[in-house]
Amino acid sequence: MIGRKNMGRVSPLLLVLLALGFGFATYNLVTMVMHNRGLSSGKFWVTNEASEWYDPVINMPDEVKGLGSSNVKFHVALTATDAPYSKWQCRIMYYWYKKMKDMPGSDMGGFTRVLHSGKPDNLMEEIPTFIVDPLPEGLDRGYIVLNRPWAFVQWLEKAIIEEEYILMAEPDHVFANPLPNLAHGGHPAAFPFFYIKPADNEKIIRKYYPQEKGPVTNVDPIGNSPVIINKLLLEKIAPTWMNVSLRMKDDPETDKAFGWVLEMYAYAVASALHDVRHILRKDFMLQPPWDLEVGKKFIIHYTYGCDYNMKGELTYGKIGEWRFDKRSYLRGPPPRNLPLPPPGVPDSVVRLVKMVNEATDNIPGWDVQ
Repeated sequence: MIGRKNMGRVSPLLLVLLALGFGFATYNLVTMVMHNRGLSSGKFWVTNEASEWYDPVINMPDEVKGLGSSNVKFHVALTATDAPYSKWQCRIMYYWYKKMKDMPGSDMGGFTRVLHSGKPDNLMEEIPTFIVDPLPEGLDRGYIVLNRPWAFVQWLEKAIIEEEYILMAEPDHVFANPLPNLAHGGHPAAFPFFYIKPADNEKIIRKYYPQEKGPVTNVDPIGNSPVIINKLLLEKIAPTWMNVSLRMKDDPETDKAFGWVLEMYAYAVASALHDVRHILRKDFMLQPPWDLEVGKKFIIHYTYGCDYNMKGELTYGKIGEWRFDKRSYLRGPPPRNLPLPPPGVPDSVVRLVKMVNEATDNIPGWDVQ
């Protein structure tokens, strides 16, 4: 674990306010989910892998088809702040990493929480941590996610990383099944997000991905997480990712169009600028409450609020009689033994709450954040 002197540290109050603002933005995204998805399974939202036509791979280069897992270890890395909201999620994520790491089928190697608050916190002894500096004050313009590419640039430059591959993950990820290395050589593996639509935003994308580089369809419909990628390849992409993110944030048209997913578009564009195409895996991740089953999927991403009435019916953007929403715990961790959902709630939500409860029941000093 390596510490660094704090420079331009973001205040905890600002972090809380930004997280709260992100909560409002997410409920707007929920509305967009329902508008785009309706009640059917779209291209990126097939939830029943028991279906005979289910294929978790959306796109894969011909030269890697049929190769399966690469069986090469990858390092798990997530960026985080020292805010209570970030810390309790990191603790749950690390618990499930440790539980899944050595299970059959896992290619997980080491783990690093890349802490971009610029100074140590009280989780240094619990979670392997590498401290990096935040962006200079004001450069993120209130969009704290811009610290993510800058954090990876610093970590890749200064840390000793033994593994050949890296999984870029987030605090609100939990490993539901042992995760193999889904990448192959120069082809990283990524999860396709239905709301990342480069072709529908060609005018804006062309500001950063010029015509001579090829069609806009070269830009994959992804963010930077979850992504498993060769370390040397990420070392090339990360500075471009950071610069494109800052340029996008500085452009009012782009900032307005992409909003809270701007940094995701920036990673997708940066990868395309380096002629990198990703293997797109629908089974990489599921996102309750929209994905109904866990099955053989690898990561549960609990970014959306899960709100239900006592009949087990989803209430969409409306606060339910029963709910689990990470934004309910901005100032501190959720209590142990959260109540389970009512009958009729999908397996994905039930499994998530059970996993949170198991982690909080077994993490020493859970109430101390």
